[in-house]
Amino acid sequence: MKGMPEERAVALGLYMIENGATVRSAAKAFRISKSTVHKDVTQRLRKMDPTLYRQVKALLDQNKQERHIRGGAATKEKYAQKKKKA
Repeated sequence: MKGMPEERAVALGLYMIENGATVRSAAKAFRISKSTVHKDVTQRLRKMDPTLYRQVKALLDQNKQERHIRGGAATKEKYAQKKKKA
């Protein structure tokens, strides 16, 4: 699927909506870079499927608003693991 950007953009959009995925998790699932995922769902998807694009855009906006919470939780977990090992 790496050679077919239009099909990949739609597949990524559907995957992200169905799973509530972040750009990072979608990139990992499709084994492509985060920048490729972002370009596919923001630029290519807008031209291919505007309805799906709007849904993905809403998800991206939600993820952007929540990222500081996820980052704080990840840091908290990191130090909790260090404390257990020590």
